[in-house]
Order: sequence, then C-alpha cells, then structure tokens
Amino acid sequence: MDVVGLERALREQVDGEVRFDAGSRGAYVTDGSNYRQVPIGVVVPRTVDAGAEAVAVCARFGAPVLSRGGGTSLGGQCTNTAVVIDWTKHCHRLLSVDPKERTCVVEPGLVLDELNRQLDRHGLKFGPKPSTHSHCSLGGMIGNNSCGASAQAYGKTVENVRRLENLTYDGTRMWVGPTTDAEYEEIVAAGGRRAELYRGLREIIHSCLADVRQGFPRIPRRVSGYNLDSLLPENGFDVARALVGSEGTLVTVLRAELELVPVPSTEAMLVLGYDDICAAADDVPRLLEHSAPTQLEAIDDRMAQLMREEGAYLDSLDNFPAGESWLLLQFTGDSRDEVDQKAHALLEALGRGEKDDTVAFSDDHDREQRMLKAREAGLGVTARPPDGRETWEGWEDSAVPPERLGDYLRDLKDLFTEFGYDRPSLYGHFGQGCVHTRIPFELTTAQGVATFRAFLFRAADLVSSYGGSLSGEHGDGQARGELLPRMYGPRVIEAFGRVKALFDPDDRMNPGKVVAPHRVDENLRLGVDWRPATPATHFGYPDDDHSFTRAVQRCVGIGNCRTHQGGVMCPSYRATGEEEHSTRGRARLLFEMLGGHADSPVTDGWRSTEVRDALDLCLACKGCRSDCPTGVDMATYKAEFLSHHYAKRLRPAAHYSMGWLPLWARLSALAPRLANAALHAPGLARAGKRLAGVSGERDAPVFAEENFVQWWRRRASQEPDPHDPRTVVLWPDTFTTHFHPAIAKAAVRVMEDAGFGVAVPTRAVCCGLTWISTGQLGVAERVLLRTLDVLRPWIEAGTPVVGLEPSCAAVFRSDAPELLPRNEDVHRLAGQFRTFSELLVNDTPDGWRPPRLARIATVQTHCHQHAVLKDDADRELLRRAGIEADVLDAGCCGLAGNFGFERDHHDVSMAVGELGVLPAVREAAPGALVLADGFSCRTQIEQGGTGRRAMHLAEALALALDGPLPADRPERLTTRPTVPRSASRLVTAAVTAAGAGAALGATALARRHRHRR
Repeated sequence: MDVVGLERALREQVDGEVRFDAGSRGAYVTDGSNYRQVPIGVVVPRTVDAGAEAVAVCARFGAPVLSRGGGTSLGGQCTNTAVVIDWTKHCHRLLSVDPKERTCVVEPGLVLDELNRQLDRHGLKFGPKPSTHSHCSLGGMIGNNSCGASAQAYGKTVENVRRLENLTYDGTRMWVGPTTDAEYEEIVAAGGRRAELYRGLREIIHSCLADVRQGFPRIPRRVSGYNLDSLLPENGFDVARALVGSEGTLVTVLRAELELVPVPSTEAMLVLGYDDICAAADDVPRLLEHSAPTQLEAIDDRMAQLMREEGAYLDSLDNFPAGESWLLLQFTGDSRDEVDQKAHALLEALGRGEKDDTVAFSDDHDREQRMLKAREAGLGVTARPPDGRETWEGWEDSAVPPERLGDYLRDLKDLFTEFGYDRPSLYGHFGQGCVHTRIPFELTTAQGVATFRAFLFRAADLVSSYGGSLSGEHGDGQARGELLPRMYGPRVIEAFGRVKALFDPDDRMNPGKVVAPHRVDENLRLGVDWRPATPATHFGYPDDDHSFTRAVQRCVGIGNCRTHQGGVMCPSYRATGEEEHSTRGRARLLFEMLGGHADSPVTDGWRSTEVRDALDLCLACKGCRSDCPTGVDMATYKAEFLSHHYAKRLRPAAHYSMGWLPLWARLSALAPRLANAALHAPGLARAGKRLAGVSGERDAPVFAEENFVQWWRRRASQEPDPHDPRTVVLWPDTFTTHFHPAIAKAAVRVMEDAGFGVAVPTRAVCCGLTWISTGQLGVAERVLLRTLDVLRPWIEAGTPVVGLEPSCAAVFRSDAPELLPRNEDVHRLAGQFRTFSELLVNDTPDGWRPPRLARIATVQTHCHQHAVLKDDADRELLRRAGIEADVLDAGCCGLAGNFGFERDHHDVSMAVGELGVLPAVREAAPGALVLADGFSCRTQIEQGGTGRRAMHLAEALALALDGPLPADRPERLTTRPTVPRSASRLVTAAVTAAGAGAALGATALARRHRHRR
C-alpha cells in the first residue's frame, strides 16, 4: 500500500484532520479490549460527507477502514491496522426530532447522554443505556448493538433503530430499513449496486430460513453474529436492523433514524438480598413472573468486597440490605403511587416485606442513582483488585435464558475453578440472563495464553449448551469471532461469510473481526512477545508494585475521561475533543513509549516528542486520580515523564519562570513595589512574559507589599508549645503568603477564635509543588527534605499542620510520600496535615461553633482537593456556618497552577473555564458568596470576566466574626494587593529613558571612536 500517497490524497480531498503521525496512531492502538493493532492513520472528518469522502479515498488505495466512536469496545472491534475514522469530534449533531412519531435523526458521533439531554425538552429519550452512557456514541452503539441495564424495558439498540444511512466500501450510499415486498421489487427493478445488495441478502436468508429460525438463540440478549433474523420475512426484511451490530465490518453508518421512548415521570428501586449470587439468579424467573421491572441488575459479594477494599461507592453499599449478593429492580410509572404499588405487589407475591432486613426500597431519585452507580462501576472496580491480580475481559458478557441462569452460573464457577481462575466477580443484567465478569487471565506467558485460549473454547461450549450467546452486549470483534462456530451451525457461519462477501468482497471493512477473524490469542495488548522497559523513576508508585510500567497499565480503556459533564476528568479532552488529550489517549502513548512491542509507533522512549506533545495540554488537575475507575494519575505520570524528558537538557522558559516561583516570590519580598511595577509596566511586561514563556493574555499576580510571614514576624506572637494539644502549625504556602496574605491572617483569626495556638514557620519552607508540576523532581525532593528539617519539631510532637492552599495540602498527602517513599517523616507529616475545614470540623474544642453567615454561596472545589483531600469537611463546615452551598460539579476552573499562565495554553485554559465554572460564577446572585480555596480558582474567576472576586472560606468566616456581611458583593470587604498604574508607567519611562540613554551613549562613543581614527 502507498501510505504516503494515501495520506497526501486524504489531506487534499477530505475536509477534516488527517493524522499519520506517531502520536495519533499511538493514541488509537487499542480500545477497551485485550487487543492491540497499530493504525495506518487517523481521520477526523468535519462533516459526515467528509467522512464518506475519506472512505472513498481509502477505497482507491485499497486501505482498510475502521469507524470509531467512543472507543470503549471490549471485544477488539475498535482496534485495527486500518485508517481509523473518529466521528466523535465533529459529527455529533442531532439533525431532527419528530415528537409525534417519537423518532430522531442523528450523526454517528453524538454521545448518548448528550442526545438524551437535547431530547429532554420533548419528554423523550433513546431507550438503551449502557454503563458508558456518558461517553459512548450512537454510531458505536449501532455498531455494537449496545444494550445496558435499561434494555430490560426497551430492548437492545437493534430494536430501537428505524432506518440507517449507510456507505459501502465501494461507495454505495443508501438509506435502509424494513422492506415490504413492493419496495423490494422497486429496488431490484432500479438496478445497480443497491439492487445487487438487496437481491443478495434475500437469496442468503432464503437459503437458510430454517437454520436461522432454529439456530438463533431465542433469548433477550443474543448479540453475537450478524442479525440475519432481522431479514426473515416475518421480521419485515429489515436491512437496517440486519446491519446493526455488524461492528463496521459491512458498512459505514453515516446517519441513523432512531425510535424514542417517553421519559418516565417517576422511578422506584427495590433491592433484594440473597445468600449468594447463584441463589439470586435462581430467583430471577419468579421475579419476572410477578413483575415487569425496567431494570433487573445483580451485584455479587466479590464486587461488594472489592468496593469496600478500594473505598469506592461505599455510600451506595450503605443503602443495600442484608445479604451476600443483591438484585436491584427498578420500576417506572406516571406517579409515585403507581411505582410504589408495583414494588409492594412484588414483595407481597414473594412473601417479603419492606421492613425485612433483606429488603431495601426507595422512591427517592438521588438514592436510586447512588445504588445504580455501584452496579455501573463493575468494570472499573473489578479491573485492578487491591490484591494485585489484574483481571481481563474475554468472557465478560455471555448470556443465557434467564430461567437457566442459576445453573449456568454454577457451571461457570466450576469452570473457573478447573482453570485456576480464583473468584472472578459475577454481576450484570440478570433480568435478561446477561453475566458480566473479569477473569485473572495470565496474558504474558505462553502457558498463560494457551490456558486463556482453552478456557474460552470451553466456555463457548458451555454457554452454547444452555442455548445462550457468546455475547449478550459487547459484541464479537476478535474476542469471540473465532468462537462463533461453537454457537452457530456451519450453515449459519457460511451465511455470515456470504453477507460479508456481498458487502465487502475484498475484506477492507474492519478486517479480521466477526468473519474470517483473527485468533482469540493474536494481537494481544500484552502477549508472550511483550517486553516493556522498566525504567528507574522518581516516584515510588506504591500501589503499582513500585513500577511505572504497571502504573501505566491501569488504563483499561473504559473511557470515562471522555465525559462531557460532571466530575473533573478530563478538562483538556472536554476543551479539544481529542483522543490524544484524554487520560486514556495519554496512557496509551505512555504504554507505547515503554516499547513493549516491536511495532510501537513511539520509538524514542523518554525523549518522545509525541508523548511530550500529548502531555502538554494535561492540566495536571489530578481529576483522573479520583474520577478514573482504575485510578490513573496522569498528573504524576506527566511529572515523571517531564523529569526524564528534560534531564540534562534546556527546559522551556516557563519551567524556570513558574517552576521556580517560590524562589522568585521570596526575592520579590525585598522590593515588592518594584517587582509589581516591572511585571505590570506597559511594554516591559509584554517583553518579560515572552521571555518567561508566559501567555501575553494573562495578568501577572500581584505581590503583597507585606507578605504573611513578614506580618507574622511583626506580630511577634509567642510561639506555642508543639506538644500542647491546642497547638497547630499554619503552613505558609507561596501563593497565600506572597499574593493573598489576607487569607492567612483571616485563618489565624478564626483558628485563634476556636481556641488554637497558632505557630508559623519563619524559615523558608515549600512543598515543592511548582517543581513537581514542571517535572523538576530532583529539586522538589531537595526542597521537601529541607522543609522536613524545618518542621521536624512539630512532626516529632505530632502537631497538626494546617494548609490553606489545597494544591499544597495535596502534595503532602500524596505526592511527597510517593516522591520520598522511604522517608518516615514525610509519612508522619502526611498523617498530620489538615485542611482548614478538617481542623475546624474534627479537632476544635467542644462547644466551639463557627460564626453564622446565613448566606447562599457558589463554591468551586479545587481539583486537587476533589482528587486527593475530598470536601466532606468543607461541606460540613459550610453547613455549621449556615451557608447554603451550591458546590459546583462543573469540572476544573482551567487555570490549574502554571498551566493557564503558560504560552499557548490560554485559549484551552479559558475554554475549560467556560465549560462550567465561569458561567456558574456569572450566574451567582449578587449577594451570594463566591468561595474558592484554591489560588488558581480565585485567579481564573477574577481574570475570567465574571465581575466577581472569589474568597477563601477562612476570609468569609473571619468577616462573619465582625457581624453581618454586605448585602451586595460581600467580597468587597476582602483585601487583595494592587499595583498603582503610576508606578508601572514610571518603570516603563525609566526603562525607556535608560534605553535611550544607553543608545545616546553608544552613539557618542561611536562618533568619538571615528573621530580618533
């Protein structure tokens, strides 16, 4: 294949982003499966027509094509040595809605949650809802025939598709759907390729009518194989539904007409406890006999155990009744009385009551969602168990008739035991007989891979003996394609091949999947030939066997980093829509960087420019540390990478200007007015920013004329005894000390009011945050060691250390112990470090209450607090202070420390802020408090055109000690450093004059020199 010519033709003829670089290819090497194939290139079309043109260009060059949506496929459907067409960045429009007919037309890249958000005003939604609903695309759902828990009520995607606009590899573009005999005759009479396809499909189905009618399992979750049953005469010869679930192996879906369902008015949840998961499965037929739930889900004891060990979804588990395994039934209706009656009628039929300890009932929507989140979390919770055994997909969604589910589970558990696969969790959509699990396959040794293969064939025979399906939701891809003959007879398998040959005779559409598939043990992401580097690192990676390589493997491709709303992860993806800028895409590139495979597109290890560029827009917000189901910590990986990438090399200017900010801030204390005037002087400031690698659109923060430590020394307070239980150390972080000292003063006042004796280190200390975020880890280690020496008396006394800046507190709780894993003092300090709210909620003397503010507040939680520290104590302190808090769930503010100040980051920084935080602050009532404990958050809010200035909670409480706050913009009472314009103009004039004087002097010297000659 002429790859160079292919790339050139795509660039010339396709309205889209054409990427054949190593970084783009590396980001798309795998999906959510066990498989890995390096793409030829990636095309991101700006329109559906441009996507069609990309297919046409590929066809001229004979290049394979792979359409990709959210990229979460678990069977290997979304990885191939092909030109990958990513539809999600641009082709995501809802084209039309017909509320009367309850239909809509969509483009393939539209995300399910976004579709349902737009449909909400019509009281409609798309029925199927996979657990990846926040980021899966409609095109991907159609390709996979996705289901989710709601399929209990609404069926699989195939049952909800009315028509499809498809494109074949040879360029035939057509709308297809159910076909009457008259329509069929009209199509055939028109001739051409469309007639050939329809005639061929009818010939294929007529040649195997009995085989399809008898050989296709009659179960709710038959997803494996092509949907030949949709072509049966009694099913309306529905070509659209026949193509659903074909995984991009037959056609490219350009648009889809979908059937919609009404959004139910009311929901209720019933949770039933059982002794074990098999007993729960045995009860499913009885539950379905006496009720018609919209969801019937299962969670077993192993999954609950993992949640408890990982400290995940504990609030969900707290709502569960007694038992070792549970069934969750959701009922919907037009009123609360209706759904309550459905649940209670079932309980009566079962001989149970709402007050039984094995029964939990709720008609509270928020509580139900917490319960369901525990079930949706299954893949992430089970992927990396705390015991260190990695689990893998491969047999993760088999399905059987619900009435035979209990016996199937017993046999499946016996099979696990026979193969030595100890205690995989069993959960899933039990109302439809679909079982999810992840199994601890060994995929890096020859014996392990051989056992993996043998197990899959035995499991395929087992599920087939129950009249079940290899896949009940995730499709076949490479994971199950080779197993299809164990499920279907030879005539059906032959029919699948004929359909493939009809649509794609040269096998260019996602080849190696479903028909003529690769072996289940080929193209493994790991495999026996995987030999990754195991580099020495700065961070200790204590939860990953002290291995950077293992840490990078945490990403299993779930794709929650591609969500568009809620949580923090991943702000750069939300702003750019780029796979490379998602946590998953970056993890993929780091995996490739380690060089485990000979064909890796990333070949230069730590020096990789592709990895550097992908990490450049990582805000290091740490959102993935908490929001990623498997705990990927990209901020740490980025710092590690930068430390090696720039080792013994010149760094970007911003690494010196902002990475060394604590030093520059201390030097500024010698002449803060002069420093401020220079940083804000017209002309001079712009030149300085260019030299420092700082964005010209940003205003430099203003240094305080008297910083906090200077004020503290002047205050001359007697230092309290470190051993006194009322003593606390207030941590003088760089940002609060030098830029917003009023916050520290306010904190001192409040803590003293609460009965504490406050100590402040007056020798230079620093957490090393700015050096960590810029990857100067050797410097950070030395800074931390010096800080530990200064704090040693308080560390030895066990004195609480209180941080006001969340990012600095997070360093002591997480980064510092991982950077100095063998230093006992750093671990002691991590245990002693408190946030301001934690101290006042948990450690104050009995009887102290915070001053009451009786205000509403818009609250932005710093990303590092969200990820590491959590905000439970903040919420409680706000409650005690009488503050009605609207704690934003709007993601990162976008500034993220040095990120938003760096050159070329301003636009992304502001785009992230505009996704939620900045609009929310603009909408805050004039009398509301705007609270943000993080310096970055306050700066972004102030510089983001909100017209507001955020306060630290310490400032709000200190102001309340003096009485009621102003009715309008209470932040007016806080103080912030300012720069007199006259001083800046004087500096500019002085510099200009100096420059002019120097020029005149040089001219005079030159003339004198010429005169002498």
